[in-house]
Amino acid sequence: MNKDSVTSPRGDAFKRAGPAAPIKLRSAPDITAEAGGERLVIKHGSLFVVCRTNGDIEAGLPDGLYAGDTRFLSQLTLSIGGKKPLVLSSSDLLGYGMSVALTNPRISTETDRIPQQTLSVTRDRFLDERMYEKVTLTNHGARAISTDLSLRLDADFADTFEVRRVLKRPERGEAMIPKLDSRGVTFAYIGVAEIFRESMVKFDPKPDSISIEGTETVATWTISLDPGERMTLGLTVEAGLAGQRRRARGYDTARSRVGESFEKWQSSCTEVRTDNETFNVILQAAIRDVNVLTTTLEDKARIVAAGIPWFVAPFGRDSLLTSHELLMLNPQVARETLEVLAAKQSLIDDPDRDAEPGKILHEIRYGELAQAGLIPHTPYYGSVDSTPLFILVAGNYLRWSGDIEFINHIRPSLEAAIKWLDDHGDIDGDGFIEYSKRSPAGLINQGWKDSEDSVVHKDGSLAESPIALAEVQGYAYLARMRMADIYDALGFPDLGEIQSKKAGELKEAFNDAFWMKDEGYFALALDGSKKQVKSISSNPGQCLYCGIIDESLIPSVAERLMSPQMFSGWGIRTLSSESVAYNPLSYHNGSIWPHDNAIIAAGLKRYGLYAETERIATALFSAATVSRDSRLPELYCGFDRVPGLPYVSYPVACSPQAWAAAAPFLLLQSILGLSAQATEGVLSIHQPRLPDWLKEVHVSGMRVGDGRVGMTFTRREEGTSFALVEQTGSIGVHLEDRGGA
Repeated sequence: MNKDSVTSPRGDAFKRAGPAAPIKLRSAPDITAEAGGERLVIKHGSLFVVCRTNGDIEAGLPDGLYAGDTRFLSQLTLSIGGKKPLVLSSSDLLGYGMSVALTNPRISTETDRIPQQTLSVTRDRFLDERMYEKVTLTNHGARAISTDLSLRLDADFADTFEVRRVLKRPERGEAMIPKLDSRGVTFAYIGVAEIFRESMVKFDPKPDSISIEGTETVATWTISLDPGERMTLGLTVEAGLAGQRRRARGYDTARSRVGESFEKWQSSCTEVRTDNETFNVILQAAIRDVNVLTTTLEDKARIVAAGIPWFVAPFGRDSLLTSHELLMLNPQVARETLEVLAAKQSLIDDPDRDAEPGKILHEIRYGELAQAGLIPHTPYYGSVDSTPLFILVAGNYLRWSGDIEFINHIRPSLEAAIKWLDDHGDIDGDGFIEYSKRSPAGLINQGWKDSEDSVVHKDGSLAESPIALAEVQGYAYLARMRMADIYDALGFPDLGEIQSKKAGELKEAFNDAFWMKDEGYFALALDGSKKQVKSISSNPGQCLYCGIIDESLIPSVAERLMSPQMFSGWGIRTLSSESVAYNPLSYHNGSIWPHDNAIIAAGLKRYGLYAETERIATALFSAATVSRDSRLPELYCGFDRVPGLPYVSYPVACSPQAWAAAAPFLLLQSILGLSAQATEGVLSIHQPRLPDWLKEVHVSGMRVGDGRVGMTFTRREEGTSFALVEQTGSIGVHLEDRGGA
């Protein structure tokens, strides 16, 4: 065996370069890696790209071509005549593709002088099992020009946890010297888990020169263009793992293929058209982003990833809440999510991964750190709410789809999840669902607000575990109610009665233990001593949707949620501005999350609080209108709304992010008052009420059970009317005064 060389799984020889160097990021150690300025993001399947608005993947930033939690390209920069082109415009609106328009700065060489804005340069890039890029140059000058174009590339094969600075590695794997050929270059790396990774770059046409400078590769083309002449350069980048290869396709064929994939997804969704073109754009952006975030796993199963750039992975909570929000758009998303999570449900007790029998995963990762056992995400189960949400979403999926066969198929997983609620989920046997970290590398807080300081007492001290969160009790209550529905549908009413009884007992205990009479509101949580965590937070707001709150207490809860201390004008804050721990710039202690607001709005509508529902919907609509690309981001800062100014962005919010992208559809479902009972052959409409920025809403092709439903809603002075325009299958449409979920 030659110690100086390595043979790849496919038989290619590479020269060793030695231990891979630690990755280098430009920002200071106390600056979050994600805060790298404005960026473009595209994704398709398991691949995604983060880059600058000029299309460059810049070294030293979190930019890159990523797959399987690995950065397969850490640099791809373009220069003309040794200078960076100037950005004219850029867009990643396709989701799977992007386009950048550039022009040249003033270029002076020994042989030529090219005035600024003589050349137009476009970079068209998209993803379809590999990255494709086409660079087109056009000479708009009055004379011939001669210069050169260079691409500088590098691949560090960093794990996403390294790039985020979540984990400082004790050692990295071994780098290979880039391997050149006439058409491109292959970067290679062997990780500490002995898995061979490659980034295979091919150019068309071949460069006039290609060389290695340190770890980087520089490819250069000589450019000679007559007036009006155009030339095109192309490149592809394939991410290879353990010698695997993907089918090569031409640029046009691959572009058509990925476009058809999006069209197929869109055609499977409910079509929604309104008289408000801005809202139509917001809905289309949401449909696009959900498709972009849908990720194909190693076994060809599909699940909606949580967000780009750092959460392109299966998440229990995020994927479940997202699919729940999308039920009126496409219930198939929920089915795929449930199937993936059922297959990865824990069967064992494993403290190192916070795993227990019946528990639904929090997160699974596929990168080098997970493979080497340096992080517990294989999967990691530190989520207290994924398991009740799994049951809850299964029940609501049944309500929309009537798919008893599938629910019966996952019944063992549902029953294992119910058993987890009864046993491991209730740590101290008091009937509430609690969490306490067991894994040394696990999360301290394991609800949706999982930052370390998110469960805070009124005096600013942090709550100690085991912690029972308010909204988790709501999820558990509704999960048991939905499990009762499932048992009834499957023909086991006695088992359903048991779950209904347990739900009722939980509701009574919750309203007794969590209610703060002096505040007229519910506690954020109970700590390990069963002491109320009395901070005023948005958490109990989600309990409205779940139906666990005594109806007599609803007005007081709603009033507190809509108070100036909680409602900023852009939405409901995660923590009251009067709290000692309030910080509008924090991740969970004063920021505003669209999905949180959408769930709260749906709960308010459940109890006939239409004005409050409309205020939240209007706030989120306004936020989307001032957002880049009409997207709702993961979160934004909790400052009070100032007329004429946009909301204050959270610097490292994921965008696109799954449950934020899906939020408009749960809001729309609430506004229209839609509630399905497919097993009973009914779609109910509960007090539809369009806000003043919507006059008409047309819904067509909405799947309920074995049928499709189409309706038109119209706002009039006396209220909102609806007309049934499409009805297939065995579903009847009923107008009801109250209720729904």
